[in-house]
Parts: sequence; C-alpha cells; structure tokens
Amino acid sequence: MSILSWILLGLIAGALGKLIMPGDDPGGIVVTILLGIAGAFVGGFIGTAIGFGSATDFSLGSIATATGGAVLLLFGYRQVRGRKA
Repeated sequence: MSILSWILLGLIAGALGKLIMPGDDPGGIVVTILLGIAGAFVGGFIGTAIGFGSATDFSLGSIATATGGAVLLLFGYRQVRGRKA
C-alpha cells in the first residue's frame, strides 16, 4: 500500500475507533489519523498472530482489523490516563 492509502485507512479506522469509543480525548484530525495508522499496525500484528488476517490492502477486512487495533489503543490510552489522574 502507498503512504496515501495508509493515511486514508488510518483516517477511516481512527474515526471508526472514536465512533465506537466516544469520549473527551485530546487531538484533532491528525491524532485521529495517527491513532488509525497505529491501530492498523497493532491490529495487523495481532490478527496475523492469531490467524485472523492483516491490514495489508485496502479492504473491509483491513478496515475492521485497523479499527479493532485503534479501539485497543484508545482503550489502553484511557486506562493509562485514568491511573495518572
């Protein structure tokens, strides 16, 4: 995938992740894209490890994998932030 595809996948996955887990999180569109891209890596790593799939192309499966990773990252961020507050 090209870098533009990763950015678009990250935007979609990050937006879906924030839609699934709404809340008052810092950051705008850039943080949402970065969350989605990082979620694609995390989701792809976990998906490959358990044999579910990966985020290597632009398909519904990749979007679902990346969104799952973004939700995991958002959940982890909120857990860490909750302990420090």
